Amino acid sequence: MDSTTRLNPYSVPILSVTRFTQLAQELIEDNLAELLLRGEISNLARPASGHWYFSLKDEHSQIRAVMFRTANRRVPFTLENGQQILCRARASVYTPRGDLQLVVEEIEPEGIGGLQIAFEQLKNRLEQEGLFAPEHKTVLPPYPQSIGIVTSATGAAVHDILNILERRTSGLHIVLRPTVVQGEEASASIVDAIEEFNTFCCVDVLIVGRGGGSLEDLQAFNSEGVARAIFNSQIPVISATGHETDYTIADFVADLRAPTPSAAAELVVKNRNEVEQHVDQLRLRLGSAVKHRLERNRSALATLMHRLRSPVQQLQLRKQELENLRQRLDAGIKYRLENCRYQLSTRSRELEALSPMQTLKRGFAVVEKQHGATLVTSAAELESNERIKIRFSDDAVWARVE
Repeated sequence: MDSTTRLNPYSVPILSVTRFTQLAQELIEDNLAELLLRGEISNLARPASGHWYFSLKDEHSQIRAVMFRTANRRVPFTLENGQQILCRARASVYTPRGDLQLVVEEIEPEGIGGLQIAFEQLKNRLEQEGLFAPEHKTVLPPYPQSIGIVTSATGAAVHDILNILERRTSGLHIVLRPTVVQGEEASASIVDAIEEFNTFCCVDVLIVGRGGGSLEDLQAFNSEGVARAIFNSQIPVISATGHETDYTIADFVADLRAPTPSAAAELVVKNRNEVEQHVDQLRLRLGSAVKHRLERNRSALATLMHRLRSPVQQLQLRKQELENLRQRLDAGIKYRLENCRYQLSTRSRELEALSPMQTLKRGFAVVEKQHGATLVTSAAELESNERIKIRFSDDAVWARVE
Protein backbone atom coordinates (compact mmCIF):
# COMPACT_ATOMS: atom_id res chain seq x y z
CA MET A 1 0.00 0.00 0.00
CA ASP A 2 1.46 3.31 -1.03
CA SER A 3 1.55 6.32 1.25
CA THR A 4 -1.38 8.02 -0.52
CA THR A 5 -3.66 5.03 0.04
CA ARG A 6 -2.56 4.64 3.66
CA LEU A 7 -3.12 8.34 4.57
CA ASN A 8 -6.34 8.73 2.57
CA PRO A 9 -8.46 5.60 2.99
CA TYR A 10 -11.70 7.49 2.33
CA SER A 11 -10.46 9.16 -0.92
CA VAL A 12 -10.63 12.72 0.44
CA PRO A 13 -9.49 15.21 -2.23
CA ILE A 14 -5.84 16.15 -1.78
CA LEU A 15 -5.27 19.91 -1.66
CA SER A 16 -2.20 21.94 -2.30
CA VAL A 17 -1.16 24.52 0.30
CA THR A 18 -2.14 27.28 -2.08
CA ARG A 19 -5.57 25.78 -2.62
CA PHE A 20 -6.04 25.36 1.11
CA THR A 21 -5.17 28.99 1.86
CA GLN A 22 -7.49 30.07 -0.93
CA LEU A 23 -10.35 28.03 0.59
CA ALA A 24 -9.60 29.45 4.04
CA GLN A 25 -9.57 32.93 2.57
CA GLU A 26 -12.92 32.40 0.87
CA LEU A 27 -14.45 30.91 4.02
CA ILE A 28 -13.26 33.64 6.33
CA GLU A 29 -13.83 36.59 4.05
CA ASP A 30 -17.34 35.44 3.09
CA ASN A 31 -18.44 34.94 6.67
CA LEU A 32 -16.51 37.72 8.39
CA ALA A 33 -16.94 40.51 5.86
CA GLU A 34 -17.69 43.25 8.40
CA LEU A 35 -16.43 43.35 11.95
CA LEU A 36 -16.30 45.95 14.72
CA LEU A 37 -13.40 45.40 17.06
CA ARG A 38 -11.89 47.07 20.11
CA GLY A 39 -8.24 46.75 20.98
CA GLU A 40 -4.84 48.32 21.58
CA ILE A 41 -2.38 49.30 18.83
CA SER A 42 1.07 47.69 18.96
CA ASN A 43 3.96 46.93 16.59
CA LEU A 44 2.93 49.85 14.38
CA ALA A 45 4.88 50.23 11.13
CA ARG A 46 4.52 52.83 8.38
CA PRO A 47 6.69 51.81 5.39
CA ALA A 48 7.26 53.97 2.33
CA SER A 49 4.35 52.32 0.53
CA GLY A 50 1.97 54.35 2.72
CA HIS A 51 0.19 51.31 4.18
CA TRP A 52 -0.07 50.88 7.96
CA TYR A 53 0.79 47.53 9.55
CA PHE A 54 0.11 46.85 13.22
CA SER A 55 -1.20 44.36 15.73
CA LEU A 56 -4.53 44.71 17.49
CA LYS A 57 -4.44 43.12 20.93
CA ASP A 58 -6.25 42.79 24.23
CA GLU A 59 -5.33 41.04 27.49
CA HIS A 60 -5.21 37.53 26.02
CA SER A 61 -4.88 37.65 22.23
CA GLN A 62 -3.60 39.62 19.30
CA ILE A 63 -4.04 39.60 15.55
CA ARG A 64 -2.21 41.20 12.65
CA ALA A 65 -3.89 44.10 10.91
CA VAL A 66 -3.30 46.24 7.85
CA MET A 67 -4.83 49.56 6.80
CA PHE A 68 -4.09 50.40 3.20
CA ARG A 69 -3.21 53.95 2.21
CA THR A 70 -6.51 54.42 0.33
CA ALA A 71 -8.25 54.07 3.71
CA ASN A 72 -5.73 55.52 6.16
CA ARG A 73 -5.43 58.84 4.33
CA ARG A 74 -8.93 59.62 5.63
CA VAL A 75 -7.82 59.17 9.25
CA PRO A 76 -7.54 62.70 10.74
CA PHE A 77 -5.23 61.81 13.64
CA THR A 78 -1.82 60.14 13.92
CA LEU A 79 -1.93 56.50 14.93
CA GLU A 80 0.43 55.60 17.79
CA ASN A 81 1.38 52.51 19.74
CA GLY A 82 -0.63 52.08 22.92
CA GLN A 83 -3.78 53.78 21.63
CA GLN A 84 -7.11 52.16 22.42
CA ILE A 85 -9.18 52.16 19.25
CA LEU A 86 -12.44 51.04 17.70
CA CYS A 87 -12.21 49.90 14.10
CA ARG A 88 -14.41 48.57 11.32
CA ALA A 89 -12.62 45.79 9.49
CA ARG A 90 -13.00 42.58 7.59
CA ALA A 91 -11.16 39.34 8.18
CA SER A 92 -8.79 38.13 5.53
CA VAL A 93 -6.10 35.55 4.91
CA TYR A 94 -2.74 36.62 3.54
CA THR A 95 -2.29 33.65 1.23
CA PRO A 96 1.52 33.84 0.67
CA ARG A 97 2.04 33.04 4.36
CA GLY A 98 -1.35 31.72 5.34
CA ASP A 99 -1.68 34.42 8.01
CA LEU A 100 -5.06 35.47 9.38
CA GLN A 101 -5.27 39.26 9.41
CA LEU A 102 -7.66 42.19 9.62
CA VAL A 103 -8.09 44.64 6.78
CA VAL A 104 -9.12 47.86 8.57
CA GLU A 105 -11.42 50.25 6.72
CA GLU A 106 -12.20 52.83 9.42
CA ILE A 107 -10.63 53.61 12.76
CA GLU A 108 -11.55 55.82 15.72
CA PRO A 109 -9.83 56.39 19.08
CA GLU A 110 -11.87 55.04 21.93
CA GLY A 111 -13.24 57.58 24.41
CA ILE A 112 -12.44 60.74 22.40
CA GLY A 113 -13.17 61.67 18.82
CA GLY A 114 -10.57 61.31 16.11
CA LEU A 115 -10.95 64.94 15.09
CA GLN A 116 -10.20 66.06 18.62
CA ILE A 117 -7.16 63.79 18.75
CA ALA A 118 -5.98 65.21 15.42
CA PHE A 119 -6.55 68.74 16.70
CA GLU A 120 -4.44 68.18 19.82
CA GLN A 121 -1.67 66.43 17.92
CA LEU A 122 -1.41 69.15 15.27
CA LYS A 123 -1.66 71.91 17.88
CA ASN A 124 1.20 70.45 19.92
CA ARG A 125 3.40 69.93 16.86
CA LEU A 126 2.88 73.44 15.46
CA GLU A 127 3.39 74.98 18.89
CA GLN A 128 6.73 73.19 19.22
CA GLU A 129 7.71 74.58 15.80
CA GLY A 130 7.02 78.11 17.06
CA LEU A 131 4.03 78.95 14.84
CA PHE A 132 2.09 80.29 17.84
CA ALA A 133 4.95 82.38 19.29
CA PRO A 134 4.06 86.03 20.01
CA GLU A 135 7.24 87.32 18.37
CA HIS A 136 5.99 86.08 14.99
CA LYS A 137 2.72 87.99 15.18
CA THR A 138 2.25 91.25 13.24
CA VAL A 139 0.54 94.31 14.70
CA LEU A 140 -2.57 95.33 12.77
CA PRO A 141 -2.48 98.75 11.05
CA PRO A 142 -4.55 101.25 13.09
CA TYR A 143 -6.44 102.68 10.11
CA PRO A 144 -6.40 100.23 7.19
CA GLN A 145 -7.57 101.53 3.82
CA SER A 146 -8.23 98.13 2.26
CA ILE A 147 -9.51 94.90 3.82
CA GLY A 148 -9.45 91.41 2.35
CA ILE A 149 -12.12 88.86 3.35
CA VAL A 150 -11.60 85.11 2.94
CA THR A 151 -14.90 83.32 3.52
CA SER A 152 -17.95 81.94 1.78
CA ALA A 153 -19.75 84.43 -0.45
CA THR A 154 -23.16 83.03 0.56
CA GLY A 155 -22.69 82.58 4.31
CA ALA A 156 -23.88 84.82 7.10
CA ALA A 157 -20.30 85.72 8.06
CA VAL A 158 -19.63 87.94 5.03
CA HIS A 159 -22.89 89.84 5.54
CA ASP A 160 -22.10 90.45 9.21
CA ILE A 161 -18.63 91.74 8.33
CA LEU A 162 -19.90 94.07 5.58
CA ASN A 163 -22.66 95.48 7.81
CA ILE A 164 -20.19 96.36 10.56
CA LEU A 165 -17.72 97.94 8.14
CA GLU A 166 -20.40 100.06 6.43
CA ARG A 167 -21.82 101.24 9.75
CA ARG A 168 -18.51 102.08 11.40
CA THR A 169 -16.56 103.74 8.61
CA SER A 170 -16.62 104.77 4.99
CA GLY A 171 -14.19 104.95 2.09
CA LEU A 172 -12.80 101.47 2.67
CA HIS A 173 -11.69 99.28 -0.21
CA ILE A 174 -13.06 95.79 0.51
CA VAL A 175 -11.98 92.73 -1.48
CA LEU A 176 -13.93 89.50 -1.06
CA ARG A 177 -12.25 86.27 -2.12
CA PRO A 178 -15.01 83.61 -2.03
CA THR A 179 -13.86 80.24 -0.71
CA VAL A 180 -15.23 76.90 0.29
CA VAL A 181 -15.28 76.80 4.09
CA GLN A 182 -16.53 73.25 4.69
CA GLY A 183 -15.75 69.89 3.17
CA GLU A 184 -12.73 68.20 1.63
CA GLU A 185 -11.95 71.11 -0.72
CA ALA A 186 -12.21 73.80 1.95
CA SER A 187 -8.61 73.71 3.21
CA ALA A 188 -7.05 74.03 -0.27
CA SER A 189 -9.52 76.78 -1.20
CA ILE A 190 -8.64 78.86 1.88
CA VAL A 191 -4.90 78.36 1.31
CA ASP A 192 -5.22 79.51 -2.31
CA ALA A 193 -7.11 82.64 -1.24
CA ILE A 194 -4.52 83.66 1.36
CA GLU A 195 -1.65 83.09 -1.09
CA GLU A 196 -3.40 85.12 -3.80
CA PHE A 197 -3.81 88.09 -1.48
CA ASN A 198 -0.11 87.91 -0.57
CA THR A 199 0.89 87.61 -4.22
CA PHE A 200 -0.95 90.73 -5.30
CA CYS A 201 -0.51 92.66 -1.98
CA CYS A 202 -3.72 94.57 -2.54
CA VAL A 203 -5.00 94.85 1.06
CA ASP A 204 -3.75 96.04 4.46
CA VAL A 205 -5.34 93.29 6.56
CA LEU A 206 -7.06 89.94 6.04
CA ILE A 207 -10.14 88.51 7.79
CA VAL A 208 -10.20 84.70 7.46
CA GLY A 209 -13.16 82.84 8.88
CA ARG A 210 -16.73 81.60 8.75
CA GLY A 211 -19.78 81.28 10.97
CA GLY A 212 -19.95 78.82 13.84
CA GLY A 213 -20.32 75.08 13.47
CA SER A 214 -19.34 71.70 14.85
CA LEU A 215 -15.79 70.43 15.03
CA GLU A 216 -16.37 68.66 11.73
CA ASP A 217 -17.66 71.88 10.14
CA LEU A 218 -14.56 73.78 11.27
CA GLN A 219 -12.11 71.09 10.16
CA ALA A 220 -10.66 73.25 7.37
CA PHE A 221 -9.54 75.85 9.96
CA ASN A 222 -7.85 73.07 11.94
CA SER A 223 -5.77 71.92 8.97
CA GLU A 224 -2.00 72.21 8.77
CA GLY A 225 -2.17 73.79 5.31
CA VAL A 226 -4.32 76.71 6.45
CA ALA A 227 -2.18 77.15 9.56
CA ARG A 228 1.04 77.44 7.55
CA ALA A 229 -0.59 79.75 4.98
CA ILE A 230 -1.61 82.13 7.79
CA PHE A 231 1.84 81.91 9.38
CA ASN A 232 3.59 82.67 6.08
CA SER A 233 1.27 85.56 5.22
CA GLN A 234 2.98 88.94 4.94
CA ILE A 235 -0.42 90.59 5.45
CA PRO A 236 -1.72 90.66 9.05
CA VAL A 237 -4.45 88.04 9.53
CA ILE A 238 -7.48 88.10 11.82
CA SER A 239 -9.02 84.67 12.43
CA ALA A 240 -12.80 84.64 12.97
CA THR A 241 -14.45 81.23 12.99
CA GLY A 242 -17.63 82.01 14.91
CA HIS A 243 -16.71 80.21 18.14
CA GLU A 244 -16.51 82.45 21.19
CA THR A 245 -15.25 79.72 23.55
CA ASP A 246 -13.57 77.15 21.31
CA TYR A 247 -10.33 77.84 19.48
CA THR A 248 -9.21 76.53 16.11
CA ILE A 249 -5.64 76.04 14.92
CA ALA A 250 -6.11 79.12 12.74
CA ASP A 251 -6.91 81.15 15.88
CA PHE A 252 -3.59 80.20 17.46
CA VAL A 253 -1.53 81.03 14.35
CA ALA A 254 -3.30 84.25 13.32
CA ASP A 255 -1.96 87.66 14.34
CA LEU A 256 -5.26 88.36 16.10
CA ARG A 257 -8.20 86.16 17.05
CA ALA A 258 -11.78 87.41 16.95
CA PRO A 259 -14.58 85.36 18.55
CA THR A 260 -16.99 86.08 15.67
CA PRO A 261 -16.83 87.56 12.15
CA SER A 262 -18.67 90.65 13.44
CA ALA A 263 -16.08 91.11 16.16
CA ALA A 264 -13.34 90.81 13.53
CA ALA A 265 -14.87 93.69 11.59
CA GLU A 266 -15.07 95.79 14.77
CA LEU A 267 -11.44 95.06 15.57
CA VAL A 268 -10.14 95.97 12.14
CA VAL A 269 -11.72 99.43 11.95
CA LYS A 270 -12.26 102.16 14.50
CA ASN A 271 -15.64 103.74 15.16
CA ARG A 272 -16.03 107.08 13.33
CA ASN A 273 -16.77 108.92 16.59
CA GLU A 274 -13.69 107.41 18.20
CA VAL A 275 -11.56 108.55 15.26
CA GLU A 276 -13.02 112.08 15.35
CA GLN A 277 -12.45 112.30 19.09
CA HIS A 278 -8.89 111.10 18.64
CA VAL A 279 -8.30 113.70 15.92
CA ASP A 280 -9.70 116.45 18.19
CA GLN A 281 -7.36 115.41 20.97
CA LEU A 282 -4.43 115.42 18.57
CA ARG A 283 -5.43 118.89 17.30
CA LEU A 284 -5.55 120.27 20.88
CA ARG A 285 -2.24 118.69 21.74
CA LEU A 286 -0.69 120.05 18.55
CA GLY A 287 -1.98 123.59 19.24
CA SER A 288 -0.64 123.50 22.78
CA ALA A 289 2.72 122.19 21.60
CA VAL A 290 2.99 124.89 18.89
CA LYS A 291 2.10 127.64 21.38
CA HIS A 292 4.66 126.40 23.88
CA ARG A 293 7.28 126.17 21.15
CA LEU A 294 6.61 129.73 19.95
CA GLU A 295 6.87 131.12 23.47
CA ARG A 296 10.12 129.31 24.03
CA ASN A 297 11.50 130.59 20.74
CA ARG A 298 10.49 134.18 21.57
CA SER A 299 12.30 133.94 24.88
CA ALA A 300 15.39 132.55 23.21
CA LEU A 301 15.26 135.31 20.56
CA ALA A 302 15.05 138.03 23.21
CA THR A 303 18.06 136.56 24.99
CA LEU A 304 20.06 136.45 21.77
CA MET A 305 19.11 140.04 20.84
CA HIS A 306 20.25 141.21 24.26
CA ARG A 307 23.57 139.48 23.75
CA LEU A 308 23.97 140.66 20.17
CA ARG A 309 26.30 143.69 19.59
CA SER A 310 27.01 145.72 16.44
CA PRO A 311 30.47 145.52 14.73
CA VAL A 312 31.30 149.08 15.97
CA GLN A 313 30.59 148.03 19.53
CA GLN A 314 32.66 144.92 19.05
CA LEU A 315 35.56 147.05 17.63
CA GLN A 316 35.38 149.53 20.50
CA LEU A 317 35.32 146.68 22.96
CA ARG A 318 38.41 145.14 21.34
CA LYS A 319 40.17 148.58 21.33
CA GLN A 320 39.44 148.99 25.01
CA GLU A 321 40.74 145.51 25.68
CA LEU A 322 43.88 146.30 23.64
CA GLU A 323 44.44 149.57 25.57
CA ASN A 324 44.06 147.73 28.85
CA LEU A 325 46.62 145.17 27.71
CA ARG A 326 49.03 147.93 26.61
CA GLN A 327 48.72 149.69 29.94
CA ARG A 328 49.28 146.45 31.76
CA LEU A 329 52.31 145.77 29.57
CA ASP A 330 53.80 149.26 30.22
CA ALA A 331 53.20 148.93 33.91
CA GLY A 332 54.79 145.50 33.87
CA ILE A 333 57.86 146.71 31.98
CA LYS A 334 58.24 149.74 34.27
CA TYR A 335 57.93 147.57 37.33
CA ARG A 336 60.45 145.13 35.92
CA LEU A 337 62.99 147.96 35.17
CA GLU A 338 62.58 149.49 38.60
CA ASN A 339 63.10 146.13 40.17
CA CYS A 340 66.22 145.56 38.09
CA ARG A 341 67.63 148.98 39.03
CA TYR A 342 66.99 148.29 42.65
CA GLN A 343 68.69 144.90 42.41
CA LEU A 344 71.66 146.45 40.56
CA SER A 345 72.04 149.19 43.15
CA THR A 346 71.86 146.68 45.96
CA ARG A 347 74.44 144.40 44.39
CA SER A 348 76.71 147.41 43.62
CA ARG A 349 76.70 148.50 47.22
CA GLU A 350 77.41 144.99 48.37
CA LEU A 351 80.25 144.69 45.85
CA GLU A 352 81.70 148.07 46.78
CA ALA A 353 81.65 147.19 50.46
CA LEU A 354 83.76 144.16 49.64
CA SER A 355 86.27 146.09 47.42
CA PRO A 356 89.97 146.35 48.68
CA MET A 357 89.99 150.02 47.68
CA GLN A 358 87.58 150.81 50.42
CA THR A 359 90.01 149.30 52.91
CA LEU A 360 92.82 151.39 51.57
CA LYS A 361 90.76 154.56 51.92
CA ARG A 362 90.55 153.89 55.61
CA GLY A 363 94.40 154.28 55.96
CA PHE A 364 95.59 150.86 55.10
CA ALA A 365 98.23 150.12 52.41
CA VAL A 366 99.28 147.16 50.30
CA VAL A 367 102.91 146.09 50.04
CA GLU A 368 104.12 144.40 46.89
CA LYS A 369 107.54 143.04 45.95
CA GLN A 370 109.15 144.56 42.96
CA HIS A 371 109.45 141.33 41.05
CA GLY A 372 106.24 139.58 40.15
CA ALA A 373 104.02 142.13 41.95
CA THR A 374 103.60 139.63 44.77
CA LEU A 375 101.69 140.82 47.83
CA VAL A 376 103.63 140.85 51.07
CA THR A 377 101.67 139.64 54.01
CA SER A 378 104.53 139.17 56.54
CA ALA A 379 107.74 141.09 57.41
CA ALA A 380 109.65 137.84 57.31
CA GLU A 381 109.11 137.78 53.56
CA LEU A 382 111.29 140.88 53.05
CA GLU A 383 115.04 141.18 52.93
CA SER A 384 117.24 144.14 53.81
CA ASN A 385 117.79 146.68 51.06
CA GLU A 386 115.01 145.06 49.01
CA ARG A 387 113.00 147.43 46.80
CA ILE A 388 109.20 147.27 47.50
CA LYS A 389 106.10 149.03 46.23
CA ILE A 390 103.58 150.47 48.67
CA ARG A 391 100.08 151.06 47.26
CA PHE A 392 97.75 153.58 48.85
CA SER A 393 94.16 154.37 47.92
CA ASP A 394 95.10 157.20 45.54
CA ASP A 395 98.62 156.26 44.36
CA ALA A 396 101.67 154.09 44.97
CA VAL A 397 105.33 154.85 46.03
CA TRP A 398 108.57 152.90 45.94
CA ALA A 399 110.65 152.24 49.06
CA ARG A 400 113.70 150.25 50.18
CA VAL A 401 113.82 148.02 53.22
CA GLU A 402 116.27 148.85 56.03
